[in-house]
Amino acid sequence: QVQLVESGGGSVQSGGSLRLSCEYSGYTENRHYCMGWFRQALDAPGKEREAVAAIYRDDGRTYYADSVKGRFTISQDNAKNTMYLQMNSLKPEDTAMYYCAADLWVAYPLRVSEYNYWGHGTQVTVSS
Repeated sequence: QVQLVESGGGSVQSGGSLRLSCEYSGYTENRHYCMGWFRQALDAPGKEREAVAAIYRDDGRTYYADSVKGRFTISQDNAKNTMYLQMNSLKPEDTAMYYCAADLWVAYPLRVSEYNYWGHGTQVTVSS
């Protein structure tokens, strides 16, 4: 049973930084997983969940949404079974619930539909 638990969210001012963590269990022996960060603005009706960044567990290939390139960095520590998202130069439009996701043999790492395992999310709020 795959389990994902996010932490590290909070409230910051524009220009600030946060680091999110995602602790995972249930597939630590299988290195063919892809893991990703996604976000959804819960107070914006009709706004869909969108990709932020993703990383392949076996070779560390990373992918980023255009909106976060140069500001966010995804990384992993396989020894600690933890994935991270370092978020710098935060903007009010980054405000959202951030979710960790994982699945095997992901072909399109920034596509929501590729992932079947999700955490419960951690809220990030950026004030101007």
